Amino acid sequence: MSRSKKLKIIITIVCISFIQGLQYCVSPVLGQISEHYRNVDVSLVQMLITVPSLVSVFVAVMSGWLVVKISKKKLLLFAGLTAGVTGFIPLFIDSFPLLFAARTVYGISLGLATTLNTAVVAEFFEGDERVAVMGIQGASVGAGMVVVTTAGGWLGAGDFRGSYLINIIGFIALILIAVCLPETGTVKVTNTEKIRLNKEVFTASVFGMLEFFFLITFTTNIAMHLSGPLAGNTAVSGNLTGVFSGIQIIAGLVLGAVAKVTKKFTMPAAMLSFCIGALLLVLFPSNVVMLMAGAVFCGFSQGIFIPSGMVAVANAVPAAAAAMASACFTCGTSLGQFLSPSVLNTVSRTVFGEVTTTNVYLISAIGMGISAVLAFIWKADKSKNKNGGI
Repeated sequence: MSRSKKLKIIITIVCISFIQGLQYCVSPVLGQISEHYRNVDVSLVQMLITVPSLVSVFVAVMSGWLVVKISKKKLLLFAGLTAGVTGFIPLFIDSFPLLFAARTVYGISLGLATTLNTAVVAEFFEGDERVAVMGIQGASVGAGMVVVTTAGGWLGAGDFRGSYLINIIGFIALILIAVCLPETGTVKVTNTEKIRLNKEVFTASVFGMLEFFFLITFTTNIAMHLSGPLAGNTAVSGNLTGVFSGIQIIAGLVLGAVAKVTKKFTMPAAMLSFCIGALLLVLFPSNVVMLMAGAVFCGFSQGIFIPSGMVAVANAVPAAAAAMASACFTCGTSLGQFLSPSVLNTVSRTVFGEVTTTNVYLISAIGMGISAVLAFIWKADKSKNKNGGI
């Protein structure tokens, strides 16, 4: 494959990642949205970020089979169009039900983008090059989140509805995918390469669910977590979410080096990184420097976990099943995100008597720590690891 063709495919991967990043476009202004719609429960407001994940679970499963009937390029073009349209609709009508519905439908784009991004990498790259490009994919997800959250915070500083303008990224991605991604047709299934998953894929997906069940608390709570002179400052919350996203760029680019050090324990090590970050958020809610440090550790967790998990599931199955393996992993991470706000808020109320962001972060740190130990045990029990230490 020529260098120019590789570059175009990488541009496509970046575009798909930016579509994924639109999941967090309202994160910096959740506080304003909650204040504006006072009669709406805070868990529902937080679900503006997580409800797309619920839809993406079903779409991810469907996309694993759709690639046999419809080409990846056509599916991704539809994802870009849907992301753009659903992002702009709430700009014209001030209605929480409409906003919630639009974010729900955006989940179709999220499911397609998350699943097919890995499938595109698996189709065009192999071996060490696949690991490197998967790292670039993880970095571009972080870059997308940086652009989406920082620009969203800036655009929504005066009126939270201004943050919806960032969804123009969906239309831009639509154009670039149309130009850069080769049309390879549908996936061909043969007797030797069937769409079939295995224990490795399912186990990795369970840990993906646990990772995001606790990790998503950073973006769903950070805007409301700031205290003291920082309380209600959308610029600060936007910057924190931007740091969280930005560190993923670095994490994705150094994935290969990190994997060489952590070897088969890359995924549990990423989980422990979140534990450190969450504890910093608990201890220093009014200290910008320490909050930034917490955002770095949390972002590093996602930046390392996602691509390492995607590499693991893609390498565990034949090429024909790569999209379905990615879909399974996506289902796990998406289900974790969707369940997180309501479950963790309930646990906080049951254990501490009230729902506060501090309580949620503390519960998440403990839960992620336990999950990391279980992941270490899982990896240690594997007698062989043919996935480059990931």
